[in-house]
Amino acid sequence: MPFARLATATTPTCHLGLGLAAVGRPGYINLGRDEDLGPDRGVEAMRARTHELLDAAYAQGVRYVDAARSYGRSEEFLADWLNARPGTDDVVVGSKWGYTYTAGWSTDADRHEVKDHSLAAYERQRAETDALLGDRLDLYQIHSVTPDSPALTDKDLHARLADAAAGGLTVGFSTSGPAQADAVRAALAVTVGGEPLFRTVQSTYNVLETSAGPALAEAHDAGLTVIVKEGMANGRLAGPHAPDALREVAAATGLGCDAVALAAVLRQPWAGVVLSGAATVAQLTSNLHAPAVDLGEERLARLATLAEDPRAYWERRAQLSWH
Repeated sequence: MPFARLATATTPTCHLGLGLAAVGRPGYINLGRDEDLGPDRGVEAMRARTHELLDAAYAQGVRYVDAARSYGRSEEFLADWLNARPGTDDVVVGSKWGYTYTAGWSTDADRHEVKDHSLAAYERQRAETDALLGDRLDLYQIHSVTPDSPALTDKDLHARLADAAAGGLTVGFSTSGPAQADAVRAALAVTVGGEPLFRTVQSTYNVLETSAGPALAEAHDAGLTVIVKEGMANGRLAGPHAPDALREVAAATGLGCDAVALAAVLRQPWAGVVLSGAATVAQLTSNLHAPAVDLGEERLARLATLAEDPRAYWERRAQLSWH
């Protein structure tokens, strides 16, 4: 794994990370958000919630935290937490650039984020990230690369990212949409000076959306660390919303639907880090039972029946409302 500190972690939960998409801003598309957060979504309430989650995650062995410029104040909240705990030098920090948060701390904005993969956007957002996280930043990822993204062909951008990598920063990318596999393979072909540019890939993969699996296996074989996001399918695999097959497997294991869903991802041999997107400590604790889930071939086969056509999956995701 290209993260030196993460590679030395040996806790049972070292392959689980904490993503801050759900708690760095008041509005998001996860199901059940009103019940999870309640009515107080002011900045200080969300800051306190983020710090509580980070405390719980660290205490339970999680060592990777994932933020983004577009996750509201996630970088700020994380920076505050790190600055207050200077001894936590074993935390590996990842963030992303390429989307700008535009909701103004509102849950009903017309647009919550705007995509821009230009070199100018990278320079601006890198400066913003550096102002908050400084040398605590380990991984900087292009946010939601698709096959038509200019980030795949912009040689000037590639040169600047290679400079950052030469300075010790790990450079990666994330993907979204029904053509994730195509985006992963296109990114694997990007080189600077004959060397691969990207060292990590972060993609959506869960029991409903498995289409990127073969490409992620190829990325792993090429030496990239694979980070999995949306393992809970934005709440569609959580207990209140889980499909019958997942409920049945969870009942057989004696653990929650969430733990089973994340365990199915952890079972993939190419999965380096699987993110929890928990919004409460109770959710996080339940998520972190994933390494203990007993998934035999029969149970895995039962879960495999849940896979959807990727276009149908992403169309449904696009219909989820920000709330």
